[in-house]
Amino acid sequence: MIGKDGLLTGESPWRLSWRADPVARVIADRHYNRQKPGSAQFVPPGRCLVLKTADGSAAWITSWPFAEYVQHNWGGAWVNSLFRNEGGHLSSDLIRWAVAHTRAWRPDVPDLGIVSFVDASKTARKDVPGWCYRRAGWSHVGFTQAGLYAFQQLPGKRIGRRSEPMPVAVPVPGWQPSLFDLEAS
Repeated sequence: MIGKDGLLTGESPWRLSWRADPVARVIADRHYNRQKPGSAQFVPPGRCLVLKTADGSAAWITSWPFAEYVQHNWGGAWVNSLFRNEGGHLSSDLIRWAVAHTRAWRPDVPDLGIVSFVDASKTARKDVPGWCYRRAGWSHVGFTQAGLYAFQQLPGKRIGRRSEPMPVAVPVPGWQPSLFDLEAS
């Protein structure tokens, strides 16, 4: 939820997960971009943050591939490679929380922010593809060469008049930083 000050309010429904979490894998298996349903790992190779809701009804992946290995116009941006909500949570709230958790996980936000790609032909019939991303403050910024809708959110600035900058960093509930993440005091 977003308060009047523009900050997230309440407690996040997300919990830290991992690339082979069996509960999140079942949700990922039902996502349209899943390449090998049933395989143990459901996350693209490389650096990632995997979240699932406490009730196990939604999953989110932020990956940050190296720019030289991507084949789209947003090389260097974080990529939301999977988001699926099968529960009663408002999708736009889940997206806002997931971005806030990604910012806490990786404080050095890329200049291109975060992007997600939506295949309008494989999502639930909607008048506006990517509506939940738009409601979460993301902007439609174009299409991939394959015709997928591209949505983007930037740190600290708006892209369009209806967009919002990324939410501030909020750690995932229960997350404990490693000793390597802590600054020497």
